[in-house]
Amino acid sequence: MPSPHPHLPFLAWPAQWREHGLRGDLVAGITVALVLIPQALAYAKLAGLPPHIGLYAALLPAVVAALFGSCGQLSTGPVALTSLLVGASILPLGATAGGDLVGLALLLALLSGLIQLALGVLRLGWLLNLLSVPVLMGFVNAAALIICLTQIPPLLGLAMPHSDHLLVDFVRALGGLDALQPAAAAFGVGSLAVLVGLKRLWPRLPGVPLVVAATIALSAWTGFAAQGGAVVGAVPAGLPGFSLPPLRPELIAALLPAAFVVAMVSFMEAASSAKLICGRTRQPWNQDQELVGQGLGKLAAAFTGGLPVSASFSRSALNYANEARTGLSSLVTAAFVLAALLWFTPLLWHLPKPVLAAIILQAVAGLIDTGVMRRAWRASRDDGAAAAVTFLATLAFAPNIQNGVFTGLILSLALLVYRGMRPRVALLGLHEDGTYRDRERFGLHHPHPRLVILRFDGPLSFVTAATFEDAMLGAARAQESVRVVLVSAAGINAIDATGLHTLASLVERFHGQGQTIAFCGLKKQVIDAMERDGVWARIGTHSNYRTEHQALDALQPALAAAGPAASAPAP
Repeated sequence: MPSPHPHLPFLAWPAQWREHGLRGDLVAGITVALVLIPQALAYAKLAGLPPHIGLYAALLPAVVAALFGSCGQLSTGPVALTSLLVGASILPLGATAGGDLVGLALLLALLSGLIQLALGVLRLGWLLNLLSVPVLMGFVNAAALIICLTQIPPLLGLAMPHSDHLLVDFVRALGGLDALQPAAAAFGVGSLAVLVGLKRLWPRLPGVPLVVAATIALSAWTGFAAQGGAVVGAVPAGLPGFSLPPLRPELIAALLPAAFVVAMVSFMEAASSAKLICGRTRQPWNQDQELVGQGLGKLAAAFTGGLPVSASFSRSALNYANEARTGLSSLVTAAFVLAALLWFTPLLWHLPKPVLAAIILQAVAGLIDTGVMRRAWRASRDDGAAAAVTFLATLAFAPNIQNGVFTGLILSLALLVYRGMRPRVALLGLHEDGTYRDRERFGLHHPHPRLVILRFDGPLSFVTAATFEDAMLGAARAQESVRVVLVSAAGINAIDATGLHTLASLVERFHGQGQTIAFCGLKKQVIDAMERDGVWARIGTHSNYRTEHQALDALQPALAAAGPAASAPAP
């Protein structure tokens, strides 16, 4: 049932509360907050920003996205994939911006938010579907692998250099194993082992907050920071102030392509969660309204000191598992983040940075799904190749992984055009079940010595006109005495000016050869276009048949009048 308030979804929350109560939203909000707070710190670090920026991004942006988004269970805030894109986009521009990485993150949030908001308001969300699932999964798998590579050195307490070649940086980092800090490695590897173990053995326990609390206590007790260990350190207490992104034209121009990638990829992540959850709850989901909500969330981040946000797949799933029904759960989560900023930031001082790397690695492991790429290859070699090329391109361009998305997008569009230029074409024969089917596939005969039936499965447009012309000329030569080529046109759902011009030329050519073009199954919109162009007046006599059987019955007299079979002149 559609929402009575499609543009202000939060107005429908009270009806949900009356039906289901508040308990699910409250429990889910508290549970997600326990996971979100340490994740926010870790994902800000992944983006190359101070940890408290992640907490700022988990505050007002989460509230705004929940108020205006169409799926109440989505948990918006910092996420791994978007944070990696942010880091890849702003780090190369650090020198241009005078080292103001936070300002670059704010500008990226502003630009990507405006893109999403514009797409949602103009109801252009369908444009984001141009990125196919195989390409997206190729990128996500590569990005997850890149995140893992960037976090292994910090997990061991090693420094990770930053250059234009991620794999070289990774090898250099591992080359400094002589500088490995045993205590840092113990915190990192130990935390990762505990997180993985808790998830497998006791999945209902809040593993992340338990590990964070334990490692903070252990770090303070052992004096980890005093021994030279890397800790989070001072986290500014209090609310974020109003921030204004640096609106410099050269920075806007440099970040605009990255903003498009962030807008596209982050929304794909949000959409995948929303579709899955709404499919299970049978609640309506509005793609364009969700774009508005996610776009406004990013704009809120831009003006409150945060980084670009998105809906987290894992935290949204946690919301759903705890029976959240509305965005109130996100408001409860934001309230706990607010409490942490106001009163509990001193407790975070001793949190070891290797533990943040462990949190990232444990969360990102769920993004790796090579099975999707294998299934894409089995379904279509084109899709499999697109996934593989995107995967390899993303790795090759790392840390500039946005170029991998552009590679995949261009490849998706190229494959779309290529497939569109080659619609399925088949000559038909009468099957034993009484239908006309592909002769070559089923070993059938032509229905008549002087008639060939051609099925064309695709629009007759400038993209496919040449294929249609070649197929028609081939059909005219398929038998020695062809007098009629009957086009089974149920699959032709549109025709443009190029298609009409090609058809008119074929009519003239066939007429000069003593042959006729007939159609069956033409759709009204195609007939209307033919009538407006005038070509219908030339073919309408033999083109208003509904089925192949009807056409053959009507054309029998004309075929019989053609006399004995004779060779038709070559077209």
